[in-house]
Amino acid sequence: MHNESLKTLRHDHVFLGENHDRNARRTWIVIALTAAMMVGEIIAGTIYGSMALLADGFHMATHAGALAIAALAYWFARRHAHDPRYTFGTGKLGELAGFSSAIILAIVALLIGYESVMRLASPITIRFDEAIAVAVLGLVVNLASAWLLHQGEHHGHGHHHGHEHEHADHHDHDHHDHEHHDHEHAGHHEDHNLRAAYLHVLTDALTSVLAIAGLLAGRFYGWVWMDPLMGIVGAIVIMRWSVSLMRGAGAVLLDATPDEAMSTRIRDILEREGDAVSDLHLWRVGPGHMALMVSLVSHQPKPVEHYKQSLSVIARLSHVTIEVHACDAV
Repeated sequence: MHNESLKTLRHDHVFLGENHDRNARRTWIVIALTAAMMVGEIIAGTIYGSMALLADGFHMATHAGALAIAALAYWFARRHAHDPRYTFGTGKLGELAGFSSAIILAIVALLIGYESVMRLASPITIRFDEAIAVAVLGLVVNLASAWLLHQGEHHGHGHHHGHEHEHADHHDHDHHDHEHHDHEHAGHHEDHNLRAAYLHVLTDALTSVLAIAGLLAGRFYGWVWMDPLMGIVGAIVIMRWSVSLMRGAGAVLLDATPDEAMSTRIRDILEREGDAVSDLHLWRVGPGHMALMVSLVSHQPKPVEHYKQSLSVIARLSHVTIEVHACDAV
């Protein structure tokens, strides 16, 4: 008898983004484009003596490695999505990959800044025409890669699976789809792994633009110092993007409350009939997936179905655990 009941109560913990597989494929395509352009820019920068072009090429080399981390994270998350060893699934693996990529970005920014300062102090002869041609080609490749990844980032929304758990005099589990009545916040669906890959190619595009600007200034005005100066500007911008990505991915890894407004709304819904929320934890378990653990104190505890229905107006609650305690006070 219990075996039959358990079949209806059990559920998986697959909290991958809706476009997980599509994003993985696009990431591999961008890796191929980045690697090809990387080789071309490093060779051209060495031959033509452009620091900005060399910086862009080595920058792309590190990005190719970081993009490989992102692609492997997609693969690992899918492969182990049903592994029971991962209590809340593998949806947060992308955050770990994104945080790692952000660290790589920061290192790249420091290296570009250092090399550019050294080149300011000791300028070398640059073959501007050839270097500009290669930089323009690199920019085209970078923009195409950024477009591919931006499409996935823009349309990345997660599946919504609800799991309700009540801990009181009886237990009830339910697996259902939440209705999407509340406003969708893009940050909740954000795939930090894809965002990291996107920022990597976007910084490549930025360094290409700055390289072209510096090379043009040197070519037509003789401002040879503009090439390394553009490298310094690029390093500063890249560092800022890196810090932003680390903050976003790090917050998810540390289970920070993703949305204070949503947390307040959940509390208001559960307390509107006189019950009191004694403990509430809301965190993200994957792109578009939130987990909720809440403890209630009530003079007249209600069935779990009642609390479940009251929260159904909030989307993205993919895993919900409700604990109800009867209040002993008279």
